[in-house]
Amino acid sequence: MRHVLSATVQNVPGVLAHISGMLASRGYNIDSLAVGETEDPHLSRMTFVVVGDDNVLQQVRKQLGKIVTVVEVFDVSAQDYVERDLMLIKVGASPGRRSEVRELTDIFRGRIVDVGPEEVMIEISGPEKKIEAFIELMRPFGIKELVRTGRIAMVRGGRNDRSVDEQVAEASTADLGHF
Repeated sequence: MRHVLSATVQNVPGVLAHISGMLASRGYNIDSLAVGETEDPHLSRMTFVVVGDDNVLQQVRKQLGKIVTVVEVFDVSAQDYVERDLMLIKVGASPGRRSEVRELTDIFRGRIVDVGPEEVMIEISGPEKKIEAFIELMRPFGIKELVRTGRIAMVRGGRNDRSVDEQVAEASTADLGHF
C-alpha cells in the first residue's frame, strides 16, 4: 500500500539527511520526497511516499517521532487530500512537429517554458497519473531530459490539530545541540 506522509520539521541544517538516513538504515524505501519551507521560516514540510503495509507505516511514524527536530508526522493518505507533482521535460520538437507538442501540452494544461532549435521544454504539474500519462505521450517525440519534484500533498479543508503557533513554540524550545 502507498502512504503519503507529511512531517513538519525544524528548519535547521542536517534534518533531511538525518531523516532520510534513518529511513534507509531501517530498510524503508522512499518512493518520493519533497521538502520546502512552510509559511513559518522556522519550519519545513517534508512530504514523502513510502510503500508498505500498515505495520511499515506505524514503524516509520514511530521512528520519525523519535527525532528531536521532527515536530509532527501524519499520514496524509489516510484523509481526503490533494497531491501534485511538478515536472520539467525537454522533448525533441523540430519546427514541423511543434504544433503537435503544443496541442498535447495545452490538453494537459502544461506550458512551454523554453524553445530551442530542435527541442522544447515543458512545465506541467498535477497528480502522478497525469504526469505519467504525459510522459508516455512525449516518448515518441524523444525525451531529452526529465526532472520531477516528487509529490507534495495537503489535506483538504481544515485539520483539527495543533496550530502552527503551538508547533513553532515547541520547535523553538527543543534542544538543537546534537546537530
